[in-house]
Amino acid sequence: MPRHSETRTLPYTPEQMYDLVADVSSYDKFLPWISAVRIRSNSESEMVADLMVGFKALREKFTSKVTKHRPTAIHVDYVDGPLRYLRNDWKFASDGHGGTIVDFTIEFEFKSRLFEMVAGQVFDRTLRMMIGAFEERAA
Repeated sequence: MPRHSETRTLPYTPEQMYDLVADVSSYDKFLPWISAVRIRSNSESEMVADLMVGFKALREKFTSKVTKHRPTAIHVDYVDGPLRYLRNDWKFASDGHGGTIVDFTIEFEFKSRLFEMVAGQVFDRTLRMMIGAFEERAA
């Protein structure tokens, strides 16, 4: 099961970083492998969203539940789609100098061996692209 954790210090407030990550409806505008987003429900503390995700010629829709704790954390759980498991956590803490320490963790497992093999081949590169896309979006 692929798993990745990363910590970055960024020159933005925790509120700014939280708002950026919580803006799931904009993911298809800046994350290269997300081609469409549909928000099923959204409140202050919880969101359910469908995302169309593609790796080369493979495309699948998955549904996730996003639990929001403004401005300190966002937790994502898998609901439905091609995955067997997904857990994604974002934590935002002030660095004491006007910036934010961002802790990011993701782990997942596909139901399909084909998707698992493709994801395994591009996992690190895709995560670097995703983290870079969030940093560029914040700038």
